[in-house]
This record gives sequence, structure tokens and C-alpha cells, in this order.
Amino acid sequence: MKLNKSLEQAICIITLLATQDKAIPVTSSVINHRLNGSPTYIKKLMRKLVVNNLVTSVSGNNGGFTLVHSPDDISILQIVEAVEGKVSTYPNSGLIDVVFQDMQVAANQGEVVLAETFEQADSLWSQYLAKQSVADLLYKTLGRNAIPVLNWNELDEHKSLLKK
Repeated sequence: MKLNKSLEQAICIITLLATQDKAIPVTSSVINHRLNGSPTYIKKLMRKLVVNNLVTSVSGNNGGFTLVHSPDDISILQIVEAVEGKVSTYPNSGLIDVVFQDMQVAANQGEVVLAETFEQADSLWSQYLAKQSVADLLYKTLGRNAIPVLNWNELDEHKSLLKK
């Protein structure tokens, strides 16, 4: 299984918003600049995060984006599913039935067994990611149990705050 590059970008966006002063939305131009991506592509990605109720869009001159929930309440699984949809690792193209068509009962059972095996693996993977919050990852990354409050809209200010 390989997840898309957009997942990493979404996690970066959520991290920017998780560390942003809640009273000041992060502008789309700052997000575009930070991700160094296509504004059209990032707009589509932001739309996925908004539709999945992870991010809210604030309109107006001082508009931008903020998190809907606390970083403690956003799991990595929520971000994965917002970007990728529900992950199912087994493609089940029906090939087993074709290859073993002369043994249909065994082929059907083999297809069921293989599909169930992957469903169980997907479930374990999902359960693990559901327990990992954005806040947990930030705590581990920064080596402390507090998330710094920054203003990413002012590019020079964040450098000194992260060193504290």
C-alpha cells in the first residue's frame, strides 16, 4: 500500500493550523507558499479537509483557515480518510475465480479468506491510526507536552518561537 503525496501535504496543513493562534486564520497564500505547491491543487486538498470537517474556511479580508477541532481530537486516521477515502488494501479483481475456475468452490472460499485477511489487517491499521492524534505527534516531534502558538501569517515570527 502506498498513500498519496497529498496525505503528507494534508498533515503539514493540519500541523500549521494546529500551531496557529486560534484567533488568526492561516491565509491560503501562506499555506500555498509553505507547501510550495500548485494553488489549484492545494485548493482541492483544502476542500477535502473542509468537507470532512477537519478545517473551516473563514471568509473576508482577514480570512483563511482554522481547525474545526482541537489537535487532541483529530486523529491521523481522520486525515487519511479525508484525503484518501476509506483505505482498502486488497484490490479483489476476481482473478482467483478466473485462475481457479475449474475449482469454483475452493476459489470462492479462497477469495473470501484472502479478503477477510486484508479486512482484518486494514482494521488493525485503522485502529492504530485512530489512536494517534495530531497533538500526540506534535508532542513527540517537539519533545514537550505543549503545542506552541504561532502566527504563520508573519513568516519571521515563527522561527524564534519554535526554538523556545
